[in-house]
Amino acid sequence: MAYDTKLADRIREYLVKFPNLKVEEKKMFGGLAFMVNGKMCVNVSGENLMCRFDPKLTQDIAKKRGYMPVIMKGREYEGYCYVELIGFKNNKDFEFWVELCLSFNDKAKSSKK
Repeated sequence: MAYDTKLADRIREYLVKFPNLKVEEKKMFGGLAFMVNGKMCVNVSGENLMCRFDPKLTQDIAKKRGYMPVIMKGREYEGYCYVELIGFKNNKDFEFWVELCLSFNDKAKSSKK
């Protein structure tokens, strides 16, 4: 699956504001993942954002415009969502989603290598 390169650039431009973060890019989930300090943080999946966030926030996050649950192999992944363009088109909404991912990154577990 191809991913939106302009959206990837938008994420890059936002993350560069935080020089203390170690950001690495990896092709993952058919898109591009932004690894922050060794952990998957936010992805570009097609034309959507794929966000990793604190699962305790799901009920509130699910009410946001553009939210869609991540379902893989028939099961919903807790603490992950897709966000359609309508949910991050303006800068304020875009920053909300990326900040949501960054705020969870310190608590998130690294995947097994």
